[in-house]
Amino acid sequence: MGLKRHFHCLSRFWFRRFSLPKMTLLLALIYVVYLCFRCKVDFGLMSRTGGKVRVSVLPNEDVSVPTRPNVVYITLKSKRLKPANIRGTIRPKLRSKARRITREHQESINGKRTYTRRSSNPPEWRAEGTDPPVSPIRIYSKTAPPWLSARDVATMRALASARVVRVHARASSGPLLILEEEPQNSTHLCGGPCGLVHDPVDSVEVFAFHLDRVLGVNRTLPAVSRKVAFLHDGQPSPVVAWKPSLYPDDAVRLTWGEYQRSLKQRCWLKNITPKPASSCSTIHHFEWSKMALFDFLLQIHNRLDPSCCGFSPRQQDACYEAGRHLECADQDRIKLANIVHRGQDPRHLVLTANKGYFDRSEDNLDFRLLEGIKELPERSVSVLKSGRLREKLLQSLFLDQTYWESRGGRTGIDKLIDVIERRAQVLLTYANAHGIAAVAMSE
Repeated sequence: MGLKRHFHCLSRFWFRRFSLPKMTLLLALIYVVYLCFRCKVDFGLMSRTGGKVRVSVLPNEDVSVPTRPNVVYITLKSKRLKPANIRGTIRPKLRSKARRITREHQESINGKRTYTRRSSNPPEWRAEGTDPPVSPIRIYSKTAPPWLSARDVATMRALASARVVRVHARASSGPLLILEEEPQNSTHLCGGPCGLVHDPVDSVEVFAFHLDRVLGVNRTLPAVSRKVAFLHDGQPSPVVAWKPSLYPDDAVRLTWGEYQRSLKQRCWLKNITPKPASSCSTIHHFEWSKMALFDFLLQIHNRLDPSCCGFSPRQQDACYEAGRHLECADQDRIKLANIVHRGQDPRHLVLTANKGYFDRSEDNLDFRLLEGIKELPERSVSVLKSGRLREKLLQSLFLDQTYWESRGGRTGIDKLIDVIERRAQVLLTYANAHGIAAVAMSE
């Protein structure tokens, strides 16, 4: 009774204080505030119950009632601060098992395997243990680049990761011969895929192989970069495919003068047998053009210019240390070196010992390598003029992961290609000035 009297007095006070319109507006404002408060409470319940409100019907009994079934919720993602770094070729992520294999492979490289020396002459080592089946030759598409044959890819994979069963030291040249997957009862020194391990500073052998294939010369042997635990402190070293038939009996012995005279006679061109009194060797005329182009781009002088007569050698160059540059006074008698062909194919050269130089400046290039050359392979010239030399070299060199990483990745590889591109422009300019024609040459 007292509460009713109190409410009655309060209502009379408010009605006397405010007029009817103002009182209506005040009640509406209070109702709006109440609705806002109720919506906030409902939204909190929805966020905690996954869009459903728990309504209590009976003690210890809940019924889930969905609310606002037609509402669509949108999640906004923050904007990327930087554009994604998208590479031309993306390597797929390795699963945990593959990562474990890669780690085991690294441990084997660091010397986990042992090698037993055998009593023989020259010395040999027998490998004990196996390499895991993880190849650093990475091909993510269905096929390799078209300039690499299936045999090239198979040889690269064998050289890069096949199990080493025996190591043989070559007394004459020094590099070790890796014998891999050697068949039983083999009568040859190397019955399976074999590779010569060169010094890490000769890594240009790997670049030379890919440049040879991209240009369509196809005269070098496959080469990869590989970490050999017991050689060169496990540093990445070039491993070049080795064929017993190439060493040492199949070398062509020519002097510079005989070589120049054979170029003038265009030996074996159109399958015409040269006269016995000519200066011709067994090598087809077009082979010299292919070798000259290849050697000029890499500045390989140890074949056509072993005495360094066509450029200014440094004191640390082998020809300077041995005093061979003094032979340039009588150039015609200088003996050429590393002119090799296969025993069953005497017409075509095999380009071995491809020790090129990237640090030779444009004002000290060896133009002697192009002396007497009147034709260049049309296919190679087409690649040099196409503007796609860099693209193709990047695609090809990327396959060899060990070489790619040892040269500093994309940045380091680009610097090497820069040198080749500049020399290519010099070569094309020289050919145009001296009337050297681009001629279709058979494989």
